Amino acid sequence: MTDTAIRHDWTLDQIKALFDLPFSDLIFRAQTVHRQNFDPNKVQLSTLLSIKTGGCAEDCSYCPQAARYNTGVDAGKLLPLEEVLSDARQARDAGASRYCMGAAWRSPKDKDLDKVIEMVRGVRAMGLETCVTLGMLKAEQAKRLKDAGLDYYNHNIDTSEEFYGEIITTREYDDRLETLGHVRDAGLNVCSGGIVGMGESREDRASMLLTLANMPKHPESVPINMLVQVEGTPLFGTEKLDHFEFVRTIAVARIMMPESFVRLSAGRETMDDALQALCFLAGANSMFYGEKLLTTPNPESNRDARLFQRLGISPLGTEDLAARHAAE
Repeated sequence: MTDTAIRHDWTLDQIKALFDLPFSDLIFRAQTVHRQNFDPNKVQLSTLLSIKTGGCAEDCSYCPQAARYNTGVDAGKLLPLEEVLSDARQARDAGASRYCMGAAWRSPKDKDLDKVIEMVRGVRAMGLETCVTLGMLKAEQAKRLKDAGLDYYNHNIDTSEEFYGEIITTREYDDRLETLGHVRDAGLNVCSGGIVGMGESREDRASMLLTLANMPKHPESVPINMLVQVEGTPLFGTEKLDHFEFVRTIAVARIMMPESFVRLSAGRETMDDALQALCFLAGANSMFYGEKLLTTPNPESNRDARLFQRLGISPLGTEDLAARHAAE
């Protein structure tokens, strides 16, 4: 079976064998798969806005928005519609093709969902793809978002099922999978990945990718986040992940999910240009663009533009995405 085949029958041993390949061999295989499915010199740009910050009841050990941790992030109210739409216009004009909105909720109340739906409709009217991350969803809530025109729902699995209890205790791993099932059943595109550098083992990283790649349909977007350590969270002070191991994770994700966008996500602020270039070489072809993620810093847009120019990379436009969707 070739690397380009769409598979849903990976074994943990097969994935560990990919991680164990000599670095050059792994990158060659990942780049080969990437070129067979994507333009290697185009990257999809997304912008992320926190539409409701802080005060979350969950205990995710990495998250500065958890109410129980003293991180300096105050609980805020849902942003007004016009403020969100104004930010979306700026993102579109700066080159973003997808606009993502995140709210620090365990799960949204229906009255809050009404307001988010207005945001989705307004952003979509600008010609941008839309994505939201609102916590756990009921089946009927996923359907309402689909009916409103939402394109993507983000709900990361975070890590392996085996390591999950070390990071979060206020919900179960199966709760995350249930939400992803509701999202897929509603006909929405799935955006789901994880965080590395939380003290997990290589086997945990392999197991996380196993869960994603063996879903009945691969997530259309797979964010790979490097832990951003925030003082006040339990994971502050965790030993940092080796950079080559991070690149290996990107490459294995690319091989296992050939047609998915693999997003270089949180943690770019601490990555130099050479490391980011290696990630693109390993098959990353999506990233968050803009100077802030939900609550943590992101490289300035002009720094990214300079890097793209040096690498000969250009952003995927909305017309590129439309053509790709039409061909699927």
